[in-house]
Amino acid sequence: MSDRCAVLTVRDTGIGIEPEMLPRVFETFAQAERTLDRTRGGLGLGLALVKGIVELHGGTVEARSEGVGRGAEFTIVLPVAPDLQPGPTATALRPAPGRVQRVLIVEDNRDAAETLRDLLELSGYTVEIAYAGADAMPAAQRFQPEVILCDLGLPRISGYEVAAAIRRDPALAHIRLIVLSGYGQDEDRRRGLAAGFDHHLTKPVNFEDLQRLLEAGTEPRPE
Repeated sequence: MSDRCAVLTVRDTGIGIEPEMLPRVFETFAQAERTLDRTRGGLGLGLALVKGIVELHGGTVEARSEGVGRGAEFTIVLPVAPDLQPGPTATALRPAPGRVQRVLIVEDNRDAAETLRDLLELSGYTVEIAYAGADAMPAAQRFQPEVILCDLGLPRISGYEVAAAIRRDPALAHIRLIVLSGYGQDEDRRRGLAAGFDHHLTKPVNFEDLQRLLEAGTEPRPE
């Protein structure tokens, strides 16, 4: 092993990871099966955030497990020598001029919203959060985002109502609206398009798919 790298290994004796899950364990929103009582349920964002932070520092992270009930091991390797090639920095990842710069997240699950914000900020975006549908319009008017990522199942004012209100406001109608929700049936997609959404991403979402939509630019919404 090179003495130019620092290696951190964390092992546990917990529930382990299924072999088929190992290749996906660092994907955004990826989760193994939850227990029926949901006592071990998570958001599927923590390991994706770890991977993003480690790679921004030019390192790698790897997961190993011998299967369910046999624990897991995570190994992080980070360069420590100043002459090593650095990994991509937040500056290098900052969106180019003409691309999306500001993203508004409309999500009532605070943990999910704030973790997604952290991932987006690591990629160079400026992000704000509205934790309720009623807060979405004031936030959009003040923040002037190019893109809004909106959940559908919001309390009191649904994501469909948020999209319809955005589209009725001439000053905001240019904003690209992307559903980011656990509701992904055909009827949900149809209602979303009718309300004014441009794209529909169903959780669990691959963060690279979301990035591709954001990097598509700020072309005007087709009439």
